[in-house]
Amino acid sequence: MAGTFDPNQAQNLAEIEKQFAVKAVEHAQTYWNLLEKIPPSSLKLTKYDDEIFEHTLREFPEFAAAPHTSLSKLDEEWMKSKEGKERWRGFINTYEKKIADFNFGSLIRTDSMKEYNETNTIFACGRLQISRNRLGLNDVAHETAKEDARKEREKAEKKRVGKKKSDAP
Repeated sequence: MAGTFDPNQAQNLAEIEKQFAVKAVEHAQTYWNLLEKIPPSSLKLTKYDDEIFEHTLREFPEFAAAPHTSLSKLDEEWMKSKEGKERWRGFINTYEKKIADFNFGSLIRTDSMKEYNETNTIFACGRLQISRNRLGLNDVAHETAKEDARKEREKAEKKRVGKKKSDAP
């Protein structure tokens, strides 16, 4: 008979980790693309956003305290601590029967004011984005994403114009 599953003792299988990583990167790219087009405060990620937002602030009152520094700049060490993991596990398990992939983590920026990069990204509970959005903590990311998209369009246009000129007789 199988014993109780202890996530702290579970083995990490390389193939499964790769699959999670691919899915997490796809989610991060999709989220960044959404931020380019939609102001975060009006972005709806799930039909449970209101419930998740209220639940997050109840379960993690440190995130509710203005100016929301502990939510805008995540403490990765605390999140990975035994206490942090237990609190997050208890929180997310509430949605087991409501949300598909309820416990799937995602890439999240540790500092909401900065873009995704190697030093500003961790794998954590993606439901944090809902609270960051509602509290306006992703507004800077929205402006950054819009600016990045504008620069990419300009770069593509210059490349297209340059190609036309080089193709001319």
